[in-house]
Amino acid sequence: MTEEFISLSAEETGEYARRFAVTLQPGDMVSLCGELGAGKTEFMRGITEFLNCDDQLSSPTFPLLNIYEGSLDGKPVTVHHFDLYRINSLQELEGIGFDEYLSIGDFSFVEWADRFPEYALLYTVTITLEYAGSESRRIVIKRKTS
Repeated sequence: MTEEFISLSAEETGEYARRFAVTLQPGDMVSLCGELGAGKTEFMRGITEFLNCDDQLSSPTFPLLNIYEGSLDGKPVTVHHFDLYRINSLQELEGIGFDEYLSIGDFSFVEWADRFPEYALLYTVTITLEYAGSESRRIVIKRKTS
């Protein structure tokens, strides 16, 4: 199943992210793809706001992995947020235990996931953000079908 939206601002991108977050299921692994500045971090900020861990979201230049504690329906959740931009090889990614971290959080979000297609089958959702003008973004949400 694929959904597509046009966002006209960072605030609107966050709103689409919050709407998407309503559909999250524990164990979801989400791939976030797009060029630098396309809105991946704004989308992620909307998700962390929905999951009540927005005050923990770092800037776009954060380390490889941040772990956020939040809540969903009054229950605590753990969010793993990866940024693979600075990872240069599959060996480097495997060496840091990516597989293990990816599967142990309630939710995992991976920015720049498309750099490592070897993991593509693990993602339950792929979100692509693209420029659709100087201020607007095209957001494509593709869910894996069973």
